[in-house]
Amino acid sequence: MNTEQTTILARVESLDGKEAHVVVDQGGCGRCHEKGGCGGQQLTQMFCGGQKSYRVENTVGAAVGDRVTIAIAAGSVRRTANLAYGVPLVATIGGAALGASLGGDGLAVLGAGSGLLIAFLYVIFRSRGDAGRLAERPHIISRS
Repeated sequence: MNTEQTTILARVESLDGKEAHVVVDQGGCGRCHEKGGCGGQQLTQMFCGGQKSYRVENTVGAAVGDRVTIAIAAGSVRRTANLAYGVPLVATIGGAALGASLGGDGLAVLGAGSGLLIAFLYVIFRSRGDAGRLAERPHIISRS
């Protein structure tokens, strides 16, 4: 099991059972200026202004107003993005190509729609399997 994590600082805005709503002042992982950083903070600031609020697992019992460190397994965001965007895109294009090769434009449209529907069902199935794994979800690891 991979124990590497990406962390970011946030503030607890409210609590909801075992989860906390946190506000993150910056986008990205906070390592934008380090060697090897991806520069994601600049990208998020370009498209999204203001603070971002997220729901995370409150594993340390943080209270409203606490400054906390949020962690998520390294690679989890990439895997989630691939599942949410890559799988439907590939399935839609593949379905369209298969339909076009079998019978022209009409079947290409039908194939694209079928591929997208199959991908949608697959994403739902895969998402349910990962939902119970804490390491795959953002969670609070410490209070500051």
